[in-house]
Amino acid sequence: MTAPAALPDLGAYRRFVVAFSGGKDSLAALLHLLSLGVPAHAIELHHHDVDGQGPTFMDWPCTPAYVRAIADHFGIALYVSWREGGFARELARDDAPTAPIAFETPTGIGRAGGNGPAGTRGLFPQTSPDLRVRWCSPALKIDVLAAAIRNQPRFLDGRTLIITGERAEESPSRARYATIEPHRTSTLARAVDHWRPVHDWTERLIWDAIAQARIRPHPAYVLGWGRLSCRACIFGSPDQWATLRLVFPAAFRRVAAREAASGKTIHRSLTVTQLADRGTAFPAATLHPDELAQADDPVWSLSILADRWTLPAGAFGDHAGPP
Repeated sequence: MTAPAALPDLGAYRRFVVAFSGGKDSLAALLHLLSLGVPAHAIELHHHDVDGQGPTFMDWPCTPAYVRAIADHFGIALYVSWREGGFARELARDDAPTAPIAFETPTGIGRAGGNGPAGTRGLFPQTSPDLRVRWCSPALKIDVLAAAIRNQPRFLDGRTLIITGERAEESPSRARYATIEPHRTSTLARAVDHWRPVHDWTERLIWDAIAQARIRPHPAYVLGWGRLSCRACIFGSPDQWATLRLVFPAAFRRVAAREAASGKTIHRSLTVTQLADRGTAFPAATLHPDELAQADDPVWSLSILADRWTLPAGAFGDHAGPP
């Protein structure tokens, strides 16, 4: 494992907030933070529930529980945040404001927003790096974390370092990200910096760090997915859609039905059914019954440590996901 290109003065920060999806990159970023000697009590994991604490629509049902299992294993505080109603409510928004944001705090649930101008969605986010049309990332993740920070007075007390897991290897747009910069929530009164500690890491280094810690990868990787975004990610490849249709047919039907109802597809010219028809299901998806069952279960029941850690089938494989 190599050191990151730039290392902030970790002693200058009161708290370390890891935006934690449960994916390999945010997990490796957390492991690296711990390896640098940052104590667990100074770290917070912040997880955004894309489906808004409601029925599963787009995301992996097991992800919130997997994230909590990681937090419990390391003895780290976990705070969950979400847009009320999640992806489904925002997609169906019709002449109404974007829903409020809810976020866990050390003393309860905080809320922000919900009083903006009325607007209408109706269309799935577009498969574009432009966040103005790929609305899922800002509406359900980026803006949610920002609201949680801006609306808690505790972030005015001492410096905060936000840690995220973007890597240059993933895409040309991510390659242009700064390794260290002021966070979007930083003000004269609220000192918040943003660090991407694994920005210059290769995927091999990511998996090496996870293997050394013996952490069980998220079931998505075991089943053949190369990246952990939503289970029904708008950037899904034909093989991903074919796999979803084969092993999670109800989840596939929900998306296909929403496309049909709106008359608009996620892909610019193909329905998810047409995409699935062009793909081949991942062979690993039917070879791991325990992981397959866990992936669809909101209650985590597997050990978070692997007795015999093995590289998952999705490693170095299908990398369809946000640019």
